[in-house]
Amino acid sequence: QVQLVESGGGLVQAGGSLNLSCAASGSIFRLNTMGWYRQAPGKQRELVATITRGGTINYVDFVKGRFTISRDNAKNTVYLQMNSLKPEDTAGYYCNALIHTQSMHLVQYWGQGTQVTVSS
Repeated sequence: QVQLVESGGGLVQAGGSLNLSCAASGSIFRLNTMGWYRQAPGKQRELVATITRGGTINYVDFVKGRFTISRDNAKNTVYLQMNSLKPEDTAGYYCNALIHTQSMHLVQYWGQGTQVTVSS
């Protein structure tokens, strides 16, 4: 069994910053690409950023220059530093990871989500 546990969400004023963390634990052989997605009320879940095990990063346009994704492979953790937050960034933020389990199955896992609310 594998778990992804997010933390770091909260309420912040526009222009402020938050740093999200997502730690993976359990029956992990290899942690591959990790990423962050978000879902606002009434909207579909959308990609925010991804990072491969080797550090290749992909951002969607609306966060470029404001958000930074990083990871610590030794800690099985991915981070999302969010700066210059806007009210439209308000959403539930979900961690995603593609994992080879100890039984050598390749499985995609999701965290439970952490709420980010940006007030104007």
